[in-house]
Amino acid sequence: MILVALPGGLKTTIEAIDFAGESLDYAFPPQSVTIRLKDEIDVSRGSMIVDAKNQPQQSQEIDLMVCWLNEKPLVVKGKYQIKHNSNEMRGIITEVKYKVNINTIEEIHDDLSVGLNQIARITIKTTKPLFFDSYKKNRDTGSLIIIDEGTNNVVGAGMIL
Repeated sequence: MILVALPGGLKTTIEAIDFAGESLDYAFPPQSVTIRLKDEIDVSRGSMIVDAKNQPQQSQEIDLMVCWLNEKPLVVKGKYQIKHNSNEMRGIITEVKYKVNINTIEEIHDDLSVGLNQIARITIKTTKPLFFDSYKKNRDTGSLIIIDEGTNNVVGAGMIL
């Protein structure tokens, strides 16, 4: 199987999978394994190794549904830390498109202030490209958390659309 290392985009294949000093034919979550690649390429924390035929989307502007987890309301144009899997970057919430009435599942367009335990569709812009799938396709690569830079508290949990 041909693999692609992101963000570099270099192609490679797996030479071996090691676990506790033994070689494996395959691995699966939540195993912690060492993957030896056929080519010497730079793959570090935050990088992804994906099937060349099934690559994730790439963008710095992401739409997501967020559940706000903090008493301090969401700030449009506010700067936050974004954590997506093991990848961290800074980001700005650029827009609140609508909130969701959790009792009726209707969209609310008139009051766009987002407070504790409210759900909203928002857009974020990140400082570097994010490699992701929609949450419907893959929960692991389709979710992220939003962290307040000042307090280091998790303030939002998002599902990428």
